[in-house]
Amino acid sequence: MPVGPTPPPPGVELLDVHRLRLVETPAPEPPPWERLAMDRVWDEAVRANPSLFDGPVAACAGLTREGPHGVVLTWARTTYRRHALRRVPGATARLPALFADVVQPTGDGRLLVGRMARWTSAPGRWLLPGGSVEPPGAGQVLDLAALRGHAARELAEETGVESAPEALRLWLVTRGAHGGVGVLFLAPPRPAALLRERFAALVAAETSRGREPELDRIALVGSRAEVADLAGPHTGLADYLEPVVGRYAAGAPLRPPPPGGG
Repeated sequence: MPVGPTPPPPGVELLDVHRLRLVETPAPEPPPWERLAMDRVWDEAVRANPSLFDGPVAACAGLTREGPHGVVLTWARTTYRRHALRRVPGATARLPALFADVVQPTGDGRLLVGRMARWTSAPGRWLLPGGSVEPPGAGQVLDLAALRGHAARELAEETGVESAPEALRLWLVTRGAHGGVGVLFLAPPRPAALLRERFAALVAAETSRGREPELDRIALVGSRAEVADLAGPHTGLADYLEPVVGRYAAGAPLRPPPPGGG
């Protein structure tokens, strides 16, 4: 009997999306007690990890369907400090994270994943190459092309693998258990040896400059079981990682997008 792809864990959604529309909205103003709690939690986090910085970031303010394969993503300008509200019970002004990641396959069907370095905001966590979305500057807009460019830059900065933004195809939108939304772009397959070679060159270059790369390790995984094997006492997994690898392994990326898709 044919067996379909394993469903994602509770709280994680995988949305097949071919059209993505982004709409900006003002960030809600935290009430005084929430702002005090947010500042306290943020200051504690910075003391524990001085590399954290309160720079500008775009956060998700809403996600709604628009037609069978379309999504409207509402976003707001804020700073990383706002994410401290995740750890404040009862907070009403919390905004989930918004990130753009790259699904980078090999020719034999595995995907490139990386482990965040000890100095990052989530040390030891395995995830796809990518990162939080930056809000656009004056005269610029946050749209699908901007997200695609952001994903391509993150792929190069984290793994040393360069890909033209136009070569990345919108594939999935994920929504995690805590509301975080990821826009995932599918890259053209690359040889496994090339991916390892580019990452090794990046690590060598960063080390020669006295810097520690954002990812301290990469792996190539082809199944949910292989992803699960990455987890250990000092590591964790992004909540979307196992279901995304499972979706790719099930052959979903082989389906072409409809005409006019992303």
